[in-house]
Amino acid sequence: MADIGIFDSTTRFLRKALDMRWLNQKVISSNIANADTPGYAAVHLDFEKDLQQALDPPQIAGEKRNNPAFFPIDGQGQGGDDGGGRVVQTPDQSGIGDRNNVQIDQEMMALSENQILYQAATQSLNSKMGLLKYIIQGGQ
Repeated sequence: MADIGIFDSTTRFLRKALDMRWLNQKVISSNIANADTPGYAAVHLDFEKDLQQALDPPQIAGEKRNNPAFFPIDGQGQGGDDGGGRVVQTPDQSGIGDRNNVQIDQEMMALSENQILYQAATQSLNSKMGLLKYIIQGGQ
């Protein structure tokens, strides 16, 4: 019988979400820090596809497999666990001013949204770990 891990796909997804939100924080902070830098082109982290892949089981030859024997139980090869996200640069197209296209109000909103989503993922992961601790302690 295969060794079943204690971490399910939700835990792996939350771990991936936290990693991506942390990277997104760095990218947004970089934009804010360079808001007054002439010629700076704003960047953003595109990682939603990677998070979706972390949830989706792999497809084999284009067919959906419902038998768990086709999928690794320990989460290896589940998609999204091997890095993720790509930094996309958006150059200034206006041709006006110092060619810096950072819009500080949008960056601050993106920063706030990212922080809220990071905190939500952290709380969810803490709940899952609390449940695991409860089970390990025998329900006491």
